[in-house]
Amino acid sequence: MDYLPLLSWACIVFTVGMFSTGLTDLKKMYTSKSADNVQFLPFLTTCLNNFGWLYYGLLKRDETVVLVNTIGALLQILYIVVYFYYTKQKRLVACQAAAAGSVLACGWFYFTAVLPEGETRLSHLGLTCSVFTVSMYLSPLTDLVRHTHTHTHTTLHTDCSLILTSFVFTSKFIINLLFFIEKTNSVESLLGP
Repeated sequence: MDYLPLLSWACIVFTVGMFSTGLTDLKKMYTSKSADNVQFLPFLTTCLNNFGWLYYGLLKRDETVVLVNTIGALLQILYIVVYFYYTKQKRLVACQAAAAGSVLACGWFYFTAVLPEGETRLSHLGLTCSVFTVSMYLSPLTDLVRHTHTHTHTTLHTDCSLILTSFVFTSKFIINLLFFIEKTNSVESLLGP
């Protein structure tokens, strides 16, 4: 049985669920008509992360990665717009968004104009996105440790969705890797030593 389509759908469901955890902040901002007690930078960094992985998915022609990160980027843009509408610190938020846009533009220039097309570009982009994703998700993992020590559960739903999403994407990666190794070994056995 081929588990890759099942894992692809699981990746989509869990990741969209993870990106949807911001809906609680969206509801909080809408009902209070204020962005107080809502953090802006997670929306911004997740949006940058989505754009990086979206570009990677387009280069790799991976429909799952493209779909998940298109949905994620659109949700993060919605969160950013609503946050900007309700915040009292519009200048700070605009500066942070402009800085993020500059980082995105510089990254795009590097990956399209400096690096050659093909595997080099894909591997450099994949490594950059992976490092950025890991560093971005360190904060929720430290929250998880704090939850175990203090027994509070205010943002635990985000952490659990992150863990489930990471597990499903890791499983998909392992199956892709095993398929690649199997295919490579089959080709080598056909062609001989």
